[in-house]
Amino acid sequence: AVVSTQSTGREVDPKLLRRKYVKGHWDAAIVLFREMEKQSWTAENQATIDQMVAAVFNGPSDCQATTHVLDLSPDGHIKPHIDSIKFCGALVSGLSLLSDCVMRFEMGEHRVDVVLPRRSLYVMGRDIRYRYTHEILASPACVNGEVVERGRRVTVMKRSLEHDHVNEFL
Repeated sequence: AVVSTQSTGREVDPKLLRRKYVKGHWDAAIVLFREMEKQSWTAENQATIDQMVAAVFNGPSDCQATTHVLDLSPDGHIKPHIDSIKFCGALVSGLSLLSDCVMRFEMGEHRVDVVLPRRSLYVMGRDIRYRYTHEILASPACVNGEVVERGRRVTVMKRSLEHDHVNEFL
């Protein structure tokens, strides 16, 4: 299905754009961001969220009821970190809107840079989430000799429930 970034943007922008970008996150991992939790969506955007849930989870009962929306400034970035198991379970999925970006995964000497194109869906779980650090690189970033310019990045995220067998993955 085609993701309408314009429709999603029209729905989240009125609330996000009233907020200033925050310089630092509580865990010091995110720089220049705005965020919100969203419980309900318009019918058009709910259909997109439902497709995302169906593609990643065993159904709505396997993920948190709210959808996390993260707005990263064109000048912001997400520092290398490993996700905390305190706030969600084993899986996180994100729908990247508005701009391409580069996500880096690193463990020891192993480093992989992945281009997340605008309107792409990514899923992280198991080792990639709990053993590798991951980050969103500042713009511009270079992958395989290609420069990726990132503008404002809005990501719509669904997370599995806290009790979702996280210890099986550690």
